[in-house]
Amino acid sequence: MSNGLYIIAALAMGVCLALQPPINAAMAKILGSPLLAACISITISFVLIVVLWLVVDRGELNTGQLRELPWWILLGGIIGVVFVAGSLVVAPVLGVAPFFVFIVAGQLLGSTVVDQIGAFGMRVRTVNPLRLVGLAMVIVGSALVQGSE
Repeated sequence: MSNGLYIIAALAMGVCLALQPPINAAMAKILGSPLLAACISITISFVLIVVLWLVVDRGELNTGQLRELPWWILLGGIIGVVFVAGSLVVAPVLGVAPFFVFIVAGQLLGSTVVDQIGAFGMRVRTVNPLRLVGLAMVIVGSALVQGSE
């Protein structure tokens, strides 16, 4: 797949991700519980990914390999829960657009640290002045979007 198709896929994923908090917030409002809504959303995700794993990937589950995983691998699942449950509470208060502006700003800050130190086996990509200016612009933009209400 060319980079253009990957970019289109990433944009489509971003559009879908922008829909998740308001959809889950509507479910939480109907059910009367943000955590129940998060449980249902994550259960749907779990069932779907298991089906995809079994139908598309068919990778063998090796419990020996599971025991070899480093402790920090658990953070991936924990972060997923924090995002889904947190978005149910935060997005309705801030609004979806400001919520995602701050999410993107946080992602850029976190990814800059990951790149700088090569965390989790990623290649080191040193922070440079241009990147810092870009990060500052996103943070200023986040403040402007939030302050515009």
